[in-house]
Amino acid sequence: MVNPLFRRELIAEFDSNPIGRHSPGLRALLDVMRGGPDVGRYVLYCTQPYAEWVLGRLTGDREDPIRLTNHVFHSLLDAERAVFRLRWKDHTGEDI
Repeated sequence: MVNPLFRRELIAEFDSNPIGRHSPGLRALLDVMRGGPDVGRYVLYCTQPYAEWVLGRLTGDREDPIRLTNHVFHSLLDAERAVFRLRWKDHTGEDI
């Protein structure tokens, strides 16, 4: 069963404002999506300050904490939106 916090109208709210103030419903959803075990969690790794971010996943191993992918972003907002979609899929099984 999917958590009732995963309401589809929150997708549009996040897309319009990935960084900044969010409604209580979106804040609660983000808390769930950002919580849980570290292993496998999607993260953004800044490779060039204010210019480039790479999608990674946490390994849970302090010696090799992040496995970087080949997904590179040149907009933090686009990167945040991509991570939101990946986390949504992890929690619900649905693509958005």
